[in-house]
Amino acid sequence: MTSEHSGHNNARPVILDCDPGHDDALAILLAAASPELKVLGITTVCGNTTLANSTRNALRLVNFANLGIPVARGAAKPLLREPSLDVPRVIHGESGLNGPEIPESPRGAVEESAVEFIVRTLRESDRKITLIPTGPLTNIATVLLAAPDVKDKVEEIVLMGGALLHAGNITSAAEFNIYADPEAAKIVFHSGIPITMVGLDATMKCVLTDDIIAEIRSMGTPVPVLAADLLDFYNSTIKRHYSEAGGSLHDPLAVAVVLDRTLVETRLMYVDVETQSELTRGETVGDVWGITGHHPNVEVCLDADGDRFFELLIGRLRAKWGRK
Repeated sequence: MTSEHSGHNNARPVILDCDPGHDDALAILLAAASPELKVLGITTVCGNTTLANSTRNALRLVNFANLGIPVARGAAKPLLREPSLDVPRVIHGESGLNGPEIPESPRGAVEESAVEFIVRTLRESDRKITLIPTGPLTNIATVLLAAPDVKDKVEEIVLMGGALLHAGNITSAAEFNIYADPEAAKIVFHSGIPITMVGLDATMKCVLTDDIIAEIRSMGTPVPVLAADLLDFYNSTIKRHYSEAGGSLHDPLAVAVVLDRTLVETRLMYVDVETQSELTRGETVGDVWGITGHHPNVEVCLDADGDRFFELLIGRLRAKWGRK
């Protein structure tokens, strides 16, 4: 660990579990640029792209930005299903992080698997750790199945996934991360750990514009310029295939919520995950009116302040990588 990361004695310890992915890349950069957080590790999962690609992408990003964060390789497929890679390939490209050329990392992933890394890190920590999963929840569910004793060491899980009142983005009913491994999501949602669901109701309020990308690019140093190049590619594919308005920055909002809860409006409710239906597989079903009698298990983000989110993101990138 670099001295830069080990120096934050009061920083909140977090593990990022992700599938980079353009918005995951920005989530990593936001977390690394935030002195309130101490990123203990990045664990990778199959989601936006194959496990091999997501691991390679995390390593290349960590190396390029000189972050000194260990990367551990996670699940290559969902718990019970085959990966759903066709739609993400359209958005993120064959590599999962198409766009600018990013040099290969001379360092590989750690020898431990993602699950081994998370379990050991939780057991050894003298403080509770926040988990921030921004891909399918396969690794997190596997941790809970393999080592139930570590639940008490998790401060909370702040995940990017799900949709309550907003339509899905992989089917009409489901958001991609939950759809990709609904069985894993069901395990996590029923774990008893405090959960904040940063889903499409909130993330779709954080829409990327050309002006935002230009402001990031104007910082002029290699990391912000890379970020702007990545966002250009991401925004162009979203505009071509989904929405003329531009792409939403889903994953960084989960990190931002850990930094500042006031960015979102939330409601505590009971949420379950549909695993059986062909029509609504992966739907996050919220008991909005409290009629089931089930104990609330998820703090659901229902809205977000997109302007303040982008102010935070741009401010953090500038403070860490802007010209001094």
